[in-house]
Amino acid sequence: MLLCGDNQVELTKLGDGTIDSVVTDPPYGISFMGKKWDYDVPSVELWKKVLRVLKPGGHALVACGTRTQHRMAVNLEDAGFEIRDIVAWIYGSGFPKSHNIGKAVDKLQGNEREDAGPNKYSGRRIESSGPENGDNCYGQYDIPQNETKGSSKHEGWGTALKPAMEPWTLCRKPLSEKTIATNVLKHGTGGINIDGCRVETEEKLQGSSTGRADIRGGNYGNYKGNKGEELGYYEQNSQGRFPANLIHDGSDEVVGRFPNTVPTSYATDRTVKGGMFGMPGHGTERIKDTTRSASRFFYCAKASKSERGKDNDHPTVKPLKLMRYLCRLITPKRGTVLDPFMGSGSTGIACKLEGFKFIGIEKEKDYVRIAEARIKSWVKEERLF
Repeated sequence: MLLCGDNQVELTKLGDGTIDSVVTDPPYGISFMGKKWDYDVPSVELWKKVLRVLKPGGHALVACGTRTQHRMAVNLEDAGFEIRDIVAWIYGSGFPKSHNIGKAVDKLQGNEREDAGPNKYSGRRIESSGPENGDNCYGQYDIPQNETKGSSKHEGWGTALKPAMEPWTLCRKPLSEKTIATNVLKHGTGGINIDGCRVETEEKLQGSSTGRADIRGGNYGNYKGNKGEELGYYEQNSQGRFPANLIHDGSDEVVGRFPNTVPTSYATDRTVKGGMFGMPGHGTERIKDTTRSASRFFYCAKASKSERGKDNDHPTVKPLKLMRYLCRLITPKRGTVLDPFMGSGSTGIACKLEGFKFIGIEKEKDYVRIAEARIKSWVKEERLF
């Protein structure tokens, strides 16, 4: 169900406790690309309305920028949400929006600058007013342009870091029951879908379906408790890695920064024939598994042109793989997901593909039309396969 209108108004039309989860990418309050809708983060009053329609124990995942994440989290908490965690999505394709102080000083003082050759991102720099006074937001390049270099003491200084991470606040409406178990039985909400969001791997993982593993002692066999009682045999987990609060885009820039090593506790035993460490006989040695790196985390690249859809000019389209994963993480089977800042409908597509019901609210009519077309198009394409 796509609703066109002010979310403060449209939310009042929804019943109390009728929504299972919220997955949304609201304004960050950084005046992105000079857009008026991004002048501030959503208010406490708006999040109170969202809280009302959520079922007790229902989770929300709310995106934000790194500069205003604290404001978003504070408003969510003041509205009554419990902050549970932050899911960080890191990527290598972010473009630095930094003001070149050295160049600005030289321009102000009339200093000559040396031609330093072609720019690494060769092309014309398209500038627009940034969120900070004096900052420039640099867009794409289309005409080759050389870099210049100054000699003042301010050369090489700027105003911002390269963006490489987007935080999603994971929060929850307080339970209405005394325990998670009773809340889940009554409302179907309160937990997150661990097994449904495990990260696939070919590695052999330690786990247990009958008890807890004695990791500190390195004993993954039949563990005995303090009184000698048997607590179960520990089998390797075949479902994949436990979902983490980190997601990455799989780019070489990101993956290359992960060390390809693991703690000693993750080392494995290997039988060494003919002796070990230069000594005669047979035995075992501890070896490190050198295959564990960024692959241990869920990965998702930024939205491609095909995902954006035809004539979609929305500036902050999220990748469907990411939205599907986030919806699946916090939504019960056949549950209803709410996105009070629908934009061009990526959350709605994700819900359709994952089998969830969806309610999206967007005040811009053009974006509602784009969202409707995108959702219909992706559902049709999915059925073809």
